Amino acid sequence: MKTKIKPTFESAAIHGGKGNKDQYGSHTTPIYQTSTYVFDNVESGAKAFRHEEGGASHVYSRLGNPTVEELERTVCALETYSLNDPEHYQGMAFGSGMAAITTGIISMAKGGHVIAQNDLYGCTSQFLKEEAPGMGISVSFVDTSDIFMVEMDLKKHPETKLVYLESIANPTLKVSDVKAIAQLCESHGALLMVDNTFATPYHIQPLELGADVTVHSSTKYMGGHGTLIGGVMVAKKELFEEAQTFLYRKNLGGIAGPMDAWLTTNGLKTLPLRMKQHNENAMKVAQWLEDHPKVDRVFYPGLKSHPHHKLASSIMKKGFGGMITFELKGGFDAGVSLMNNVKLCSLAVSLGAVDSLIQHPASMTHSIVDEEIKKAAGITDGLVRLSVGIEGVEDIIADLEQAMGNF
Repeated sequence: MKTKIKPTFESAAIHGGKGNKDQYGSHTTPIYQTSTYVFDNVESGAKAFRHEEGGASHVYSRLGNPTVEELERTVCALETYSLNDPEHYQGMAFGSGMAAITTGIISMAKGGHVIAQNDLYGCTSQFLKEEAPGMGISVSFVDTSDIFMVEMDLKKHPETKLVYLESIANPTLKVSDVKAIAQLCESHGALLMVDNTFATPYHIQPLELGADVTVHSSTKYMGGHGTLIGGVMVAKKELFEEAQTFLYRKNLGGIAGPMDAWLTTNGLKTLPLRMKQHNENAMKVAQWLEDHPKVDRVFYPGLKSHPHHKLASSIMKKGFGGMITFELKGGFDAGVSLMNNVKLCSLAVSLGAVDSLIQHPASMTHSIVDEEIKKAAGITDGLVRLSVGIEGVEDIIADLEQAMGNF
């Protein structure tokens, strides 16, 4: 009997989601751009609606679509790559990262308490602060990079159902100890959901570290080319069933469309290659910024000056990602000047594209976030977020240099 050889991560990114052979022999999974499906007969349709064996495989694309399902299998293969029981997990694709995040939180924390990281993506923070309480979900915000603070808040809120954090925080790039927090959650009967967008499964696999759920904005590194909007979530099948997450996705209508799913699956095929170049470029840019006279501080997990460098080094074996934040000495005005004078870097929100994107959180993405939360999270007026692309690194540095010459 031949021993089954596990494919590399790189091969899983290309082949991990392939299902049954296409009936026409298509090399890549086609875009099944259809809203509904034709049944062979009434019995087949009836069994499908009752979820019985022998029923039609698809009913309506808000419930499931072959192109979307390939994406779900691929992401699941990557997020569970290091696990011994990947067959027990399942991926779920959404129309946006926020659709994935909110559907996950609503389904898994309903009627309970959420302990959330205090420096989150602006829309996530806004949802938790402003919308979640009206849905019967109470929320507290803590610095999840401080294990003691997480433990104290779990004791303070025994009704906690979910702890929510980002493996690498947006935009401060703090790194939380997912493994230690997962152990705390388990001892207090809470679930741990980790937004792994910045790191991608190439760098960190939260499920391996003990998290219950991992979620992404696939708009970013997974798609990789700034051409789509999407979100994905991976967890054990039984957890999705217990939380009725599929039902919430169906009724809230958050499933991914087939075109975006197809684009994301194609993007994932080059994820390992792109992340290698993002890593290499970001390290060089971070080192250059750290020596620049107009820069006060640089936050990049790969730098020894980063407060969580040791932790990041222990869990990120292939590099430290393509995201950098840095604080300009000139504050708000310097941040605005830099934004207005870059030429190669694109002044744009989002991240993870092949080209470099730069933005100023205080005047852009986090302008909607409560001032107290921003202050507690360290989001200052001079903070700049840079998504380092895969261009020639000399060109990225030259662009930043000329732009900084204007203040």
